[in-house]
Amino acid sequence: MGGERKVYTLAEVSKHNHAKDCWLVIEGKVYNVTKFLEDHPGGDDVLLSSTGKDATDDFEDVGHSSSARAMMDEFYVGDIDTSTIPTKNKYTPPKQPHYDQDKTSEFVVKLLQFLVPLLILGLAFGVRFYTKTPASS
Repeated sequence: MGGERKVYTLAEVSKHNHAKDCWLVIEGKVYNVTKFLEDHPGGDDVLLSSTGKDATDDFEDVGHSSSARAMMDEFYVGDIDTSTIPTKNKYTPPKQPHYDQDKTSEFVVKLLQFLVPLLILGLAFGVRFYTKTPASS
């Protein structure tokens, strides 16, 4: 890796996104992994799906060995212009309507929790009482 290093934009690297020409961006460096596609233990689809973006997280998530990291040197073609990589946005969940407990009286809720079962029980006894047939003499 002597001499001046070539610096690529993400747009330039993104053009190399198929099985006959596959480049990846990992830890700020650009790698031409085309020759390695067939030999990659995870298959070529894994590498191809990581093109056109910063694949550092994908690479790190797998937990590559030190020998795998050493192999990367032979595929190195240059550095990435980090200003061309979009910043990662932290996920922010959508705003939920705030539930105001003061609007719903706890007393009313507890009262209903007590009265509704009593009403159902009373209705069951009433139906049973009125549907009983009188005993014959």
